[in-house]
Amino acid sequence: MDKLGTGIGWRPEIADTVAQLPGLDWVEVVAENICPGHLPEPLQRLRERGITVIPHGVSLGLGGAERPDPERLASLAERAETLGAPLVTEHIAFVRAGGTLTASPRLEAGHLLPVPRTRDALDVLCENVRIAQDALPVPLALENIAALISWPGEEMSEGQFLAELVERTGVRLLIDVANLHTNHVNRGEDPAKALDELPVEAIAYVHVAGGVEKDGVWHDSHAHPVTRPVLDVLAELRSRIDPPGVLLERDEDFPAAQELAGELDAIRGVLEAGRDTGTAAGGAGPVRTPRGAGRGPVAPAEESARQRVGLTQASLLSALVAGTPAPEGFDRQRLCIQSRALAAKRADVVAKVAPELPEILGTAYRSAFLGYAQRHPMTGGYRQDALEFAEYLLALPTGPAAATASTAAKRTARNPVADPAVRRRLDTWWLERSGPTPLPAGRFARMLHTALRGRVRAA
Repeated sequence: MDKLGTGIGWRPEIADTVAQLPGLDWVEVVAENICPGHLPEPLQRLRERGITVIPHGVSLGLGGAERPDPERLASLAERAETLGAPLVTEHIAFVRAGGTLTASPRLEAGHLLPVPRTRDALDVLCENVRIAQDALPVPLALENIAALISWPGEEMSEGQFLAELVERTGVRLLIDVANLHTNHVNRGEDPAKALDELPVEAIAYVHVAGGVEKDGVWHDSHAHPVTRPVLDVLAELRSRIDPPGVLLERDEDFPAAQELAGELDAIRGVLEAGRDTGTAAGGAGPVRTPRGAGRGPVAPAEESARQRVGLTQASLLSALVAGTPAPEGFDRQRLCIQSRALAAKRADVVAKVAPELPEILGTAYRSAFLGYAQRHPMTGGYRQDALEFAEYLLALPTGPAAATASTAAKRTARNPVADPAVRRRLDTWWLERSGPTPLPAGRFARMLHTALRGRVRAA
């Protein structure tokens, strides 16, 4: 693969800024956020300028117990072809669990969760990676993720786990140095040791991002400036290899163009310092020959291994999003932190995909959504989550109409649609978006109740 250079994560909110950044070589776009037939004009203009665009997937869940969804793979392949990308990237993570494999409710995390570094999990991951490689038209690179929690009974370090993954599949790596720093703070893992153990010649490119520390926990926020410790991890990596590409990620609280340009300059400075010292140049060389290359596909993971991985992941995810007891061996305090972080991210993303909801509900939106999330795990995508949140609010009782002013105020705090005007706006919003697909039983019951209530009032 040709050298990429220095890039930035493309987001619609900073499209104009990205177009004007000096010395920009390439961009990365969240694959699920673009439609191949209708690329945003600013992104299309970058392509016309010769700027490389790489799709970065977030929903495959290759570390999950189930085999990759063929439709999701086809969608990722389509985006790679539309963008003329030299490769596609995804994550070493699981994002959903449960279902038929474990005979338990299917749950969505809405976030990237760490896979256990065990032989079972590695076998499942390797088979899933090879399935994905066969379905994609370009090479695949996988990213190490940040984690708040550690799995009990792990059998390998992160570096060992990544090294064997590369050796068995030939997959390339997307190394996020901010995630290495996150795991150093949250899990006590030494970034230098991880870099010593992983095959740096397999690196396709590198992520750099900001975060913030709260109460001894590092949050990989992508909404804060890049800190010196993260740049120090980049320098550690640069002392071993000259990476083919380095990319700055920013997803929230976008700063002025000058600040983004300054962060890119700081990244370039670290890379140049490595060149000046004469360390490990030529990072775009070939990947080592994977074990078993040329001898057919990786042996399929046993179904028993998939089931074991599936049961452990479903147990963890259920504790995080459905309030079931914490699995044995996990740090319960960290599970609570992770659970709150997942709910907060759900609230933020739903507000983005359905911006009318916070506009309709006002300041009550966030507390109302977090209350809903405590009892209603996400089972589909974020748009479905927005609809189900609205249904939940519309199904809440409004109480007697002749309430005193003080009682009404308390009721509104519990139910933001106790105000009839707010309820009408939310009801209209929901009705406009809930059809024409067949309605689940709960939705049908609510609509029938609304219709009957209207008839009673008319009578």
